Amino acid sequence: MNNNFLDFRSDTVTKPTAGMLDAMMSAKVGDDVFGEDETVAALEEKLCNIFNMEAGLFCPSGTMTNQIAIKCFTQPMDEVICDQTAHVYRYEIGGIAFHSGASVRLLHGERGILTPELIEPEINEDNIHYPNSSLVVLENTVNKGGGKCYDLTQIAPIHHLCNIKGLKLHLDGARIFNALAKTGDQAHDYGKYFDGISVCLSKGLGAPVGSVLLGSKDMIRKARKLRKAFGGGMRQAGFLAAAGIYALDHHVERLKEDHQHAHALATALLSTKYVLSVLPVETNIVIFEVAAGTAEKVVQQLKEKGLYCGTTSASTVRLVTHLDLSPAMIDRAIEIILHL
Repeated sequence: MNNNFLDFRSDTVTKPTAGMLDAMMSAKVGDDVFGEDETVAALEEKLCNIFNMEAGLFCPSGTMTNQIAIKCFTQPMDEVICDQTAHVYRYEIGGIAFHSGASVRLLHGERGILTPELIEPEINEDNIHYPNSSLVVLENTVNKGGGKCYDLTQIAPIHHLCNIKGLKLHLDGARIFNALAKTGDQAHDYGKYFDGISVCLSKGLGAPVGSVLLGSKDMIRKARKLRKAFGGGMRQAGFLAAAGIYALDHHVERLKEDHQHAHALATALLSTKYVLSVLPVETNIVIFEVAAGTAEKVVQQLKEKGLYCGTTSASTVRLVTHLDLSPAMIDRAIEIILHL
């Protein structure tokens, strides 16, 4: 890609910073499949401490951590409850059916946010005709919901319902640190509510690869074998884990800057004639609806001006801010948006 382009396609496009590269190159490594990579172990322990969970497992992707968690928490012929926009359903290529042999009950939350009132009526009773409702999956922040996020006051009653009904609760925390930056909640409190948490390091935090699955010691013991079966056992993975440690130490506080940039883009978009509406911005994702024509046409026009973004439907466009986009680059993007 031309380096002069402004890349708003995703926060996954970031490159390691100089400091992150130094940390990666100086990492102490070993064979992680043998349990001998101390940097991987340090990353897993660090995230366990942050989220108050017992054990962790470093994996190549958030898709893998999510699918391993679902496999751990379900049996074939069980049912997973999630929103119809959920990443685990829409963007993990049918992995729930392929890996776990489970069906999916899709709900329609507001911008992907579920509530106990939505979930409870969809929990199946014990009936020979019905799959066993065994797992609820939440996504924080909600990608298709324009970065909308849960706070802990919304999560606590869902956990309470799951506890009463005997369901597990998993968090697809693809952008969990963006949610924490918005809500001000404490990460340590999340361990009270979730049986599994997937924490992605390669989005807003800027690491090149990896997610960590958090859970109980027994759950992670099972997950480690599943990771091997999925082909996710990495050897000297400490070079990658070091990037995650660096990101946690240096890139969390700056997420609020990405959120400010997203708000600035949304304000500019709202002042144009080709934008019909913009979803209220909470974190680092901006989704707008075009006033006429197709979203793809607007994306192509922006690309011709030097701004890369993508569609989320035939009529909606998504821009994502991240650490590779400086304030000056945001200013350039706003000029392109205003003069398209």
